[in-house]
Amino acid sequence: MDLQISTLANGLRVVTSSRPQTESVTLGIWVNTGSACEKEEINGISHFLEHMVFKGTEKRSSLQISEEFEDVGGQSNAYTSREFTAFYAKMLKDDVELAIDILSDIVLHSNFPDSELEKEREVVVQEIKQTIDTPDDIIFDYLQEQAFPGQAVGRSILGPAEKVRSYTAQTLNNYRKNNYAAENTVVCAVGNVNHEAFVKMVEERMGKMQKKINFVSEKQIYKGGFFAENRDIEQAHMVLGFEGVAYSTDNYYPSIVFSTILGGGMSSRLFQEVREKRGLVYSVYSFANSHTKSGLFGIYAGTTKEELKELMPVVCEEIRKIRTDLVSEQELKRAKTQLKASMLMALESSSATVEVLARQMLIFNRVISVDEMVERIEKISREDIRTIANQIFETNPTYALVGDINGYPSYDEIKKLIRVS
Repeated sequence: MDLQISTLANGLRVVTSSRPQTESVTLGIWVNTGSACEKEEINGISHFLEHMVFKGTEKRSSLQISEEFEDVGGQSNAYTSREFTAFYAKMLKDDVELAIDILSDIVLHSNFPDSELEKEREVVVQEIKQTIDTPDDIIFDYLQEQAFPGQAVGRSILGPAEKVRSYTAQTLNNYRKNNYAAENTVVCAVGNVNHEAFVKMVEERMGKMQKKINFVSEKQIYKGGFFAENRDIEQAHMVLGFEGVAYSTDNYYPSIVFSTILGGGMSSRLFQEVREKRGLVYSVYSFANSHTKSGLFGIYAGTTKEELKELMPVVCEEIRKIRTDLVSEQELKRAKTQLKASMLMALESSSATVEVLARQMLIFNRVISVDEMVERIEKISREDIRTIANQIFETNPTYALVGDINGYPSYDEIKKLIRVS
């Protein structure tokens, strides 16, 4: 990987990975802010801002932004998560300057016209309603809220509709001024790109970006809890969560390998026991989500109310087993291989690589080499897996249910079932 990193005078970091054999470049602007950086009264504003920047700038209308990308066959998009907001594009190599010109323009100079504000508010409200209407989406918001109650990291990324409808151009400008600065922003490009030329392009457009942010992220304190919502639908959706690990901890890679063994694929313990042997679910998997200051480990299953009663003791039994017995050498080797292969295959994609590089720069202020990542994975032992399993499952559970859930095992029952005597 031909990797180069430069830092502008204002602190903005510019990262490139050159792939001269390709015809395209994926590039973007990543900002270390999201819903976990919002005060309660502006919950959802990060996501709303992400929508609104495409609605016009001082020199481009919403239509012109779309046309300029598509006139050269380019693709553009954006996303908001709890701790990151990204604006990115994929273009042919000769159109890199056009792409960074548009992206920097919308991020720094979007002007939030009133007519577009009115329309886009309702678009985002429809997105909120769609998420609420989708039980296997909304259940993860309920899980996060119970895991981190009363905290920014526990609130919805989309925010409540009534707040979104209240946001004005001034609200958006204030948020951008406080949360968008060179010190928490990375510009990254992967593909057929010259580093020096790209840095010059960025400096011309973003060299005067304000240096410092004006917000302090809250602590992220996991607590756990219970939520149940009965709905008149066919399925019962369940998520069982526990405190996970932050990106920066030594247990980051062990937690991912552990999740792969427990519920990361068709050969995983949960898939084999719950679906293949017993036929209790259509979908079951585990996940290890990290934040900068905390994390959330969880198990999701979609089933029916009749099978929910049988499902939960089986899931809890798998939790107890992996806490007490060492995983086999074969399981560990398979999980490591899965993780390494997934990582290496993803890095063949410029879109996946640019995301990895940008996030690593924001989280660690450096790029972690493939060799270092592979080495960390290889060092994980069977005892490490049992240690991280006990660390995670010793924490207070977060239990969320949505759907046809009559007769579900109670929160106290679940706590007893996962206990190791």
